[in-house]
Amino acid sequence: MNIEKFNDSAELLKVVAHPVRLALVKFMIDNGPLNVTSLHEEFRMPQSTVSQHLSKLKSVKVISGTRKGLEIYYEVKDKRVETILDAVIISA
Repeated sequence: MNIEKFNDSAELLKVVAHPVRLALVKFMIDNGPLNVTSLHEEFRMPQSTVSQHLSKLKSVKVISGTRKGLEIYYEVKDKRVETILDAVIISA
């Protein structure tokens, strides 16, 4: 069996397997595209912390950002993440 084909999936699982990132992804799925300020206010954590988590999610293409004026709005693009959340989150 060729283990190399599992690298992408393993990297996705590693990035998503963090409580804050799971919560951010779930919130974006439920509420549509959001900017860093909205997420910072919702989760009551420093804006820089939110940005770092978004950067990790963006690095494996879980989310993408669209610029609207001065703001960037992030949304979940990888539908596999929704399946993962459905499988692992009992109630949120």
